[in-house]
Amino acid sequence: MKCTINKNAAKKLQEMLSREDAEGKMVRVFITHMHGDHAHYDITLDTPKENDEIVHTDKGIDVLLDKNEEFLDGVWVKYFYVPQEGFEITNPSKEGGHHHH
Repeated sequence: MKCTINKNAAKKLQEMLSREDAEGKMVRVFITHMHGDHAHYDITLDTPKENDEIVHTDKGIDVLLDKNEEFLDGVWVKYFYVPQEGFEITNPSKEGGHHHH
């Protein structure tokens, strides 16, 4: 499975992982809900489960993805500071095109 994160997201995730309560945990991208042909995603810190694949990104952060969720394969995690601060998670490989917000 594949997961891409941008530089800002890597920095933010690294901050999350360095907090005390994150000890022993990893970044997980998960689906909050599905709408037919596309999904909404979110991020949490979690420990690996039986169905997880640990995906190594080019930013040195490992991400947990549930192997049973095909919509997680190819997910992009971006972090923006403007227009408002926050993560944007999309999956261009599953949504037939890029969404620009």
